Order: sequence, then C-alpha cells, then structure tokens
Amino acid sequence: MAWVHTADDQRFMHEAMALAERAQSAGEVPVGAVVVHQGQIIGRGWNCPIGSHDPTAHAEVVALRDAARSLGNYRLEGCTLYVTLEPCAMCSGAMLHARLERVVFGAPDPRTGAAGSAINLFSQRQLNHHTQVVGGVLAQECGQLLKAFFRPKRTNAHPVREDALRTPDGAFENAPDYPWAPNYVDDLSCAPGWRMHYLDEGPSEAPLTWLCLHGNPTWSYVYRRMIAVFLAAGHRVVAPDLLGFGKSDKPKKEGFHTFDQHRQMLLELVERLDLQRVVLTVQDWGGILGLTLPMHAPARYRGLLAMNTTLATGQAALSPGFLAWRQWCKAQPQYDVGRLLLRGNPHLSAAEAAAYGAPFPDSGFRAALRAFPQLVPETADDPGAQAARRAADFWQHQWQGKTLMAIGQLDPVLGEPVMRQLQQIIRGCPEPLLLPQAGHFVQEHGNAIAQAAVRHFAP
Repeated sequence: MAWVHTADDQRFMHEAMALAERAQSAGEVPVGAVVVHQGQIIGRGWNCPIGSHDPTAHAEVVALRDAARSLGNYRLEGCTLYVTLEPCAMCSGAMLHARLERVVFGAPDPRTGAAGSAINLFSQRQLNHHTQVVGGVLAQECGQLLKAFFRPKRTNAHPVREDALRTPDGAFENAPDYPWAPNYVDDLSCAPGWRMHYLDEGPSEAPLTWLCLHGNPTWSYVYRRMIAVFLAAGHRVVAPDLLGFGKSDKPKKEGFHTFDQHRQMLLELVERLDLQRVVLTVQDWGGILGLTLPMHAPARYRGLLAMNTTLATGQAALSPGFLAWRQWCKAQPQYDVGRLLLRGNPHLSAAEAAAYGAPFPDSGFRAALRAFPQLVPETADDPGAQAARRAADFWQHQWQGKTLMAIGQLDPVLGEPVMRQLQQIIRGCPEPLLLPQAGHFVQEHGNAIAQAAVRHFAP
C-alpha cells in the first residue's frame, strides 16, 4: 500500500520517537505516541505496562487518556494519533472507539500489528466509524529504536517479556568448571524479544566449530567436559541453551514449546553467527532437533558427533524406555533435575548436581521440562516427523562429511538399540565408540569422547 506522508506527519512522529526513548530509559519497550488536534499536541504517552503493572498501559492508550482529559471528552473526533509502532488490536479498538480521524504509525509489527500486518481492524466496513490509517512514517528510524533495544548484549540487562521468566544470574555463580562468558540473542525473527543464551568460545577462524546441542532436562553445562578439550585443540565451540533451559528465557506456558519453534531458532542462530566448518555435536533432543538442520545448508557442516539420540520420523514405534520416561515425567512433574543426573552419574559432586538444577528454581520455570517429553513425534503426522523423514533421506543419500557415534550403553531410553538404527541411516557411519559405563547423559563421560573426536575430525 502506498501512503501519503506530510511534513507535519514527520514532525509529530519525531515527537513520538522522543517519548519512545523515555520508555526505553525506564526499561520498557520503546514505543511512544502523541495525539494532535488542530496542529497542537494534546496527548502524550509512552509504553509503561511493566512499571505501572497495567497490561493496558501501551503508549497509544496512555496518549488517548491524556488527550481525552485535555478536551474534556472521550470522543476525539478531528484528532490524529502518531505512534512509533503499528498498534495492536487492543490499541486499535480504543482508537476506533475514540473516533480518531487519522492514525499514523512508524514501523510495522508483523506479529501483532492490527493496522494491516497481522490483521486490519480499521478495514472492517461493518463498524460505524472509520479511521484513516497512514503507515511507514520514519519507519526505519522507529524500527531502529526497537532493534537497538532488543540487540544482543553480553549482559543480563535485557527486559523480560511478560510471558517469560528469567533465572537470576546468581543461580549460576557456583557452577563448577563452567567459566565461559555468556552471549545472548533476542531478536531472532521467529521469536523476537525472547532471550536465547549461547556460549561462543575459541577463534572465529578455527579449523573446526563444534556446535553442541543439549537435550532435556539439561543445558549447555552438560558439555563442559567436552568443551575444554575442543578449546585446547584450538577449535571454536558454540553451545546454545534452548528456550526454557539454562540461561535462556523460560516461557511460562507449555504451549509455547513446539518442534518447529525450537528448530527454527536453531536454524536462525546458525545463520546469525554464520557458522562454518561445523561438527554438529548432539545428544537427546539436541539430535532430535539438530539432525534436521544440515540439510538446509550442507556446506556449513564438516562432521557429525552423535550421542544417544534419534531421528523421530514417526515411522517406527518409540522405544519402551522412552515411553516409560514420558510417563514418569508426567507423573513426577517436580522431579529434582540434579538428583536425576546423579542417578546415572554417581561421580558428580553435589555442586555439579546443583548446577544442573539451577535453571529451574520453582515450578514456574519448568514448562519446557513438562512439554518436551510430549513433543517427540510418535506418528507420521506429528509435528516434526516430516522434517525428520527428509533429514533421514539427507543423511542416507547426501551426507558428505565424517561421522562419529558414541553410545552410553546403560541408557534405557536412547541406548544402543536405538543408536544402531540411527547408524544404519547415516551414510558412512563407522562402528560406534561404546561406553559400557555411561548412561543417557553420555557427555558426563565426554572427555574421552572429545579426545577421540578431535582425532577423528582432524582437518
């Protein structure tokens, strides 16, 4: 749609941008709005739902309230509202009820914008009032305010979404053998505003980059023994925490977690970091998701290190061990993560066990732990199953890299029978490295695996 902008539109949008900066200084998402009547600003507002504990305190609503007080009338006929971001459904409804003459916005909002992006409430002809909409005024400048606000930083200062929880940094201070600095990204297009943590250690031009993907209910901490070996070899390591785990944000609702959502975030993270010469290193859900990644950009990947995982294509019955695990999780939603790790790894210290449980201080932080066991594709039509089948075809017929498989033989969930099936799928997969003393969380015996992998994948 082509919109006609005026010099006044730009002048008043600059006023709204100044208010957006006030929101940002208060830790709110930077959106500002002004209401103009007969060439004069009669209402001002900036985002303040967090500080005011008011879900309706969007910049537009605050500005409408201010303008109504100025005119002494809840009807704002003949007025124009300027806002730096396309209004949501709530704000659009308020504007229509106020009978605004015009609404002028800056940056579009493809996820929740109700003026033409996600939906268009202003185009509903059955309504008894129609407000003219003009978009894209100083769109780049307005959008930059939001991008700067959500840009990844190496701090914990990012605002937390209202539908998220964030484990305090202090919970991780005593995690043994995990000295690496955090990195965060929170503007991936598939999950804007959700902060995802990842480790990124070693030189960017290293001969190999180990992309280490964890499973449920662990986080990047599970790779600490292997990371040290990879770094000592002069390689790069990238180890993200899936949303809901580790230092990443924790969605409050189990329904957030879907196969496609987590897979897309991993795909975008690989693109964002422009990872090259990758050895995909996976276990548990790290493989269920990660094994579907290389077929989208095979040239990025040099190798595969697979440990106690599977490709969930929906074509074969899930193992009895996994079905028992799923049922146990459902019956024990408050299980102690550290104690679970200790059961199969009695060599862990109390501090190490505590580190595994650190991301989940109470039940509100555990939505991912409740959701993930139910997400493993069981039938051919389940979400993720089709992607897994396409991945299986890739690994069987197109994979050109090296492969190393390590199996913890004490694993009752994704142990040797499941891994042998995966071995048959992967082209050129040699005889696995068997660890008779290791269980499901095979990385806890990862020092020897990592040393063997460095030798195996040597450029």
